[in-house]
Amino acid sequence: MPATSFSCSFLSLQPRFNSYVNPIFRSLTFQLSSSPFPFNAPFSSIRIRCSLSRPAETNSTTGGRSGALTPGPSVGGDVQKIDVNPPKGTRDFPPEDMRLRNWLFNHFKEVSWLYGFEEVDYPVLESEALFTRKAGEEIKDQLYCFEDRGNRRVALRPELTPSLARLVIQKGKSVSLPIKWFTVGQCWRYERMTRGRRREHYQWNMDIIGVPGVMAEAELISSVVTLFKRIGITESDVGFKVSSRKVLQEVLNCYSVPEYLFGKVCVIIDKIEKIPVDEIKKELKAVGLSQEAVQKLLQVLSVKSLAELEERLGSSGEALADLKQLFSLAEKTGFSKWLQFDASVVRGLAYYTGIVFELLKEKGLLPELNLHIDNIVCALDEDLQGCAAMVANILREKGHSVELVLESKPLKWVFKRAARVNAERLVLVGNSEWQRGVVGVKILSTAEQYEVKLEDLK
Repeated sequence: MPATSFSCSFLSLQPRFNSYVNPIFRSLTFQLSSSPFPFNAPFSSIRIRCSLSRPAETNSTTGGRSGALTPGPSVGGDVQKIDVNPPKGTRDFPPEDMRLRNWLFNHFKEVSWLYGFEEVDYPVLESEALFTRKAGEEIKDQLYCFEDRGNRRVALRPELTPSLARLVIQKGKSVSLPIKWFTVGQCWRYERMTRGRRREHYQWNMDIIGVPGVMAEAELISSVVTLFKRIGITESDVGFKVSSRKVLQEVLNCYSVPEYLFGKVCVIIDKIEKIPVDEIKKELKAVGLSQEAVQKLLQVLSVKSLAELEERLGSSGEALADLKQLFSLAEKTGFSKWLQFDASVVRGLAYYTGIVFELLKEKGLLPELNLHIDNIVCALDEDLQGCAAMVANILREKGHSVELVLESKPLKWVFKRAARVNAERLVLVGNSEWQRGVVGVKILSTAEQYEVKLEDLK
């Protein structure tokens, strides 16, 4: 089928399966979804959103953030103070935080590779229409959007799936199915900030396109369980609540609720743990559901087991069949203890509950990721700086990390620096040694010292 025949369909993707992390786990966002993709290829996706944060610094006088950079007087004598903090809702990653971020992202990537996914990425800046055409989504009011100098409406991406769909459509038949892609990307949403939820976040997406049935969903859940196990999280810490969008569809079909109302009903049901039930009933009636349909729907959404779901919906529906197959696969592949059925789960996007580092810190699972350098190289004479640089390059070409002391410093300073960067060896370039074609080496953990020829330096 040519790309032009489905160019308008991808913005109405709806999840078939939904899953989110049980609220006991406040530190990771999980969304599992599957739905008809453009060109009728099934689409399965898993997303993990993470952010690394520290308590905000505040100014006791103003209640705002502290820190300003005051430049010298400008032309005319005016002085402008520049806030040195990043924009509200964003944050910097100094080295100690960057090491943790890289540690986590490396796990994302390694798990993706273990499951046979290929890495892709998309522009951070996309057409605004790519997101605003998702009518009824809360994201419509959360875009960082503006008009560029070419009078085009653009937006910073608030999520990754629309960009995925756009790229798949663009590729058309040139890409063979199934598609298994993953991305670790930066996203922005202009929203109210809460603990662990900022306006800037990073998201790990794993997407499978072109696989019918629930095997793809089982594979994606398995991948997240693998991630959790790698970083020390167990089923006692995290539980995945799973449901199927077909459950909701079957109830609505029983009462002849028009298909176009499905999205609106999902948005209302998504609030079920946030507002009183009476408000939920009122909103459902306002969009056109009858009193009987509302009552039946809320009864089904309270179901917490497949057996009870079968009692209420019967055994012939697709929703029950799909869910039974998913739980059967979970038994066979060893992650059934992580799953719990919950019919009230209708959307994944509202279940961003915190940051992964928070839970890991509470459980004592965050690794100590101190800076580590293989060698620190120092010239003992200023005239030997170029020779020291040569030694540093010899070591780097052999795959070693090297910090070169870039100016003349006393040995006391060099040893302190070596301790700070956790260097394994100190390589000293001195006059007499250099004339003999050797350098001095000190193993810092044992204080062992020796000389080595340049050609033998490893």
